Amino acid sequence: MTIKAVENPRIEIDSVELMTLLPHRHPFLLIDRLTDVVLGESATGIKGVTMNEHFFVGHFPGRPIMPGVLIVEAMAQTAGALVVKSMGGPPRDKLVYFMSVENCKFRRPVLPGALLRIPVVKERQRGNVWKFAGKALVDDQLMAEATFTAMIVDA
Repeated sequence: MTIKAVENPRIEIDSVELMTLLPHRHPFLLIDRLTDVVLGESATGIKGVTMNEHFFVGHFPGRPIMPGVLIVEAMAQTAGALVVKSMGGPPRDKLVYFMSVENCKFRRPVLPGALLRIPVVKERQRGNVWKFAGKALVDDQLMAEATFTAMIVDA
């Protein structure tokens, strides 16, 4: 019998662990959990978009749409949690800062009731700088996409 080695098993991160990895809290924690986590490589953020989201009050009355900048922030939070988990847990003396957002495109509006899936994939990492490609999907339809770079800095 041959046993196949699993090099990088996929793991899941629930909302409780997610809050140990990210400093964000309600109403700015924009992901509920991570699935398909491959440490140092990729993850998928999950966000249940409900009518109770604080941003729907003003964006837009009578036609609620999730703001595009918050979709990009959800991509960044997914990548940030992946980076921190890949480093072995939250370093208490570090912060993650956006450096750039490139090739950002919004394809369709994200509406209340959507289950937003946010796959991110590391494109490269050099020292404390990480670059990711991310997408936002609802029912396998592309809603938004972007590449973004972040830097880990001393707090």
